[in-house]
Amino acid sequence: MLKTYITLIIIAVSSSFYSQNIEFKSANFKDKKEEFKKIEDILALGDVSFQLANEAFFMVKSPGTNYQKALIQFEIAQKFNPNNAELNFKIGACHANSSNPFKSIEYIKRAKTLDPLCNPFLNYFYGYAMQLEGKFDEATKSYTLFETEYKKADEFAKFVTQRKKECAAAKTSFSKPIRAWVDLVPELNTPQDDYAPSISTDGSELIFTSNRENGHPVNEFGNHDKDIYTSSLNNGVWSSPKQVSGGVNSLLDDVSSNLSFDGTKMLMSRESAGQIDLYESKLKGLEWSDPKMLHFQISSSKANEEYASYSEDGWCIYFTRDNDNRGNGYDIFSSAVQNKSVQDFMAASTITPMNSKFNDGPIYLTIDGETMYIASEGHESIGGYDIFVSMKKGGIWTTPVNLGYPINTPYDDFFFASTANGKFAYISSNRAGGKGGYDIYKVTFWGPEKTPIADVEDFLLSSIAMPMKDHQIEASVEVHSKSFTVFKGTTVDALTKKPIESEIEIIDNSTGKTIETFTTNSATGKFIITLVSGKNYGIAVKAKGYLFHSENFDIPTGSGDNLVNKMIELKNIAIGSKISLRNVFFDVGKATLKPESNGELDRIVKLLKDVPTLKIEISGHTDNTGSATVNETLSQQRADAVITYLKSKGVAATRLTAKGYGASKPVTSNNTEDGRQQNRRTEFEIKGN
Repeated sequence: MLKTYITLIIIAVSSSFYSQNIEFKSANFKDKKEEFKKIEDILALGDVSFQLANEAFFMVKSPGTNYQKALIQFEIAQKFNPNNAELNFKIGACHANSSNPFKSIEYIKRAKTLDPLCNPFLNYFYGYAMQLEGKFDEATKSYTLFETEYKKADEFAKFVTQRKKECAAAKTSFSKPIRAWVDLVPELNTPQDDYAPSISTDGSELIFTSNRENGHPVNEFGNHDKDIYTSSLNNGVWSSPKQVSGGVNSLLDDVSSNLSFDGTKMLMSRESAGQIDLYESKLKGLEWSDPKMLHFQISSSKANEEYASYSEDGWCIYFTRDNDNRGNGYDIFSSAVQNKSVQDFMAASTITPMNSKFNDGPIYLTIDGETMYIASEGHESIGGYDIFVSMKKGGIWTTPVNLGYPINTPYDDFFFASTANGKFAYISSNRAGGKGGYDIYKVTFWGPEKTPIADVEDFLLSSIAMPMKDHQIEASVEVHSKSFTVFKGTTVDALTKKPIESEIEIIDNSTGKTIETFTTNSATGKFIITLVSGKNYGIAVKAKGYLFHSENFDIPTGSGDNLVNKMIELKNIAIGSKISLRNVFFDVGKATLKPESNGELDRIVKLLKDVPTLKIEISGHTDNTGSATVNETLSQQRADAVITYLKSKGVAATRLTAKGYGASKPVTSNNTEDGRQQNRRTEFEIKGN
C-alpha cells in the first residue's frame, strides 16, 4: 500500500513537471548556452514573419507566406523546447491560418494547459479550436472571455463578433442538417491542396487546381507551384488527373476559376511577384491556348483579382478584387461588355448584397442567370468560408443565404460547381477527415430519384438551357427546378467515322428563331447542349463539304433528366448523298407547308447557292396507313410544295426534281407509331454535281 502511494506521488510530480511552462531564458538552459543563443535568433526571425502575417490578418488581407515562414522557425525552436506556452500558441496560430487548420487544435490546447495567460489572444484562438471541434458553447464562452479582457481601441472586435455569430448559427445548422450527402472524392485528392473545381454541365469532365508534384522546382517550403488539372468520369469513377494540355500551366501559380457554359473558354488567375491577375484561355481542339490577361477594367494593375465567373450569356464577368485599405478583404465586382465587336468592358462595380466585412468569393453563376453561389467568410457563416446562394429578383440580387450543414462546416468550405440538373455539385474544403490541405468533395442533393448522367466527354462544348435554379436545401431557401434534356454526341464523317468540326444551330421551331450557334470540338467532334422542356427544337448541323444534318426534338413539359446521346453522320456532297428534312412540317393530311419549315428550307436554298452545280431531288414519303393512291398523291404534292418554295427563293427549276414515293420506301417498320412517324418524311437527295 505504501509502495502504491509513493508511486502515485511520483506520477503526480512527473506530470506536473512535464506540464510546466518552460520560458526561453538562459537560466533554464545552462548546459545548452550556445544552442540557446541560436534558438533566440531563430525565434526573433520567426517573430518578424509572425508579426507581418498578423498585421495582414488584422486587415483581412492575405498574409502571403509569412505564417509559413514563421512556422519553419517556430518548429525548430519547438524541438529545442516543446514546453513553452507562448511558442505552442504561435505554432497553433500559424496552423489556424493554413490549409490544415485542424493541426492548430493540439498546440492551442497545450498552450492553455501550460499557461492560460501566455498571450492576450489565447482565448480567441482557443475559442477557434473549440469551434473546429464543434464545441460551440465552449467556443462562445472563450470568445466572450477574450472580448471582456481585450480592451484595445481597434477593429478586432468585428472578428470576435463574427465568431460568436458563427457559433450560434452553427448550433442551429448542425441541429437541422440539409438533405444532402457530402463525400470526399478520393481519386482527385492528394495530401497537398486540391481545390477550385469547375464541372461540365453533364458532370463528366472536371477541371481543378493542385500544388501536387508536377516536375517543377519546389519553393522554400518544399511545395510545388499550382497547376490546373483535368479528370473525366468513367463508369462512376474519376480518371487519374492530368495537367490540362496547352499553354495554361506555367512555373507560376495558375489557378482555375470557371468554365464558360459552352466549355470553350476558361477563366483563371495567375500570381507573379505578389500580383494576382485574371486571365482567359480558349480551347482549340485538345489544347488550351496561352492565357491572355482580361480587360484592364477587370484585371487592374493597382489591385489583386483572384476568382471569376462568366454570366449566363458570357458577356459579363463577375470577379473578386482586393484593392483598398478598408480591412474588408476581397469584394465581388462585375463588369459587362459595352461593345461586343471590340469586347470593351465597362468600369467594374460592386454587388452590394454579396459583400461583407470579410473576404467574399469565389463565385459561381448558373446558366439561367438568376442564381449565384458565392463563398464568404462573412454574412451568416458557421465558420471559415461558407457557401451561400443568392437569387436575382427584379434585377436585384438577394441577400446571400447559407446552404447549411453538411455542405458548410466550421472549416473553409468554398467553390461551388454544379451539374446542369442541379443534383450534384463539387466543392473544396479543408475539413478534418480529408487527405490533407484543401480537398474536393462531391455534394449529392436528395430529392426524387433521377437517372444519373455518367457518360464521358472530352470537354463541354455547348449548354444553352436553364438548369435547376437551386437545390432542396433548407426551408428558408427558395427552390426552383426546371426539367431539361441533355443532347450530346459527336459529328463524324459518315464513311470514315472521323470527327468533323461542325457548326450547330439550335432553332426554336415555335418562333423560327435561331437561339444558339456553336462549333463542335475540332479534334473530337463532340458537343453537349441542354434544352429547356416544353418546346420543340430544330437542330441543324453544317460542315464545309458536307450535306447538313437536321434533328427535331419535341421535349414535353415535365420531362426531366433525359439524355440523348448520338453520333451524327455527315455526308459528303456527292451524287447519291441523301438527307431527311426533319424540320419540314405540313398540316395534317395536307401539302401546306407550315411557317416553321422556312428555316430548314432556307438552308437548302443557301446550299444550292453556295454550290451552283448541285442538282437535287425532293422526295415525299408516307407511312402505309390508308390508300396507296392517296399516299402517293399526298407525297407528290408535298414534294411539289417544297420545290415551289425553293423556286420562290431564286433556285432554277432545272436544278430541282420532285417525286412522291408514298409508302414504297420506308426507313423502318410501320408496325409502331414511332416507326410510322419516321417513315412520314421529306428527303433531299443529290442527283448531280
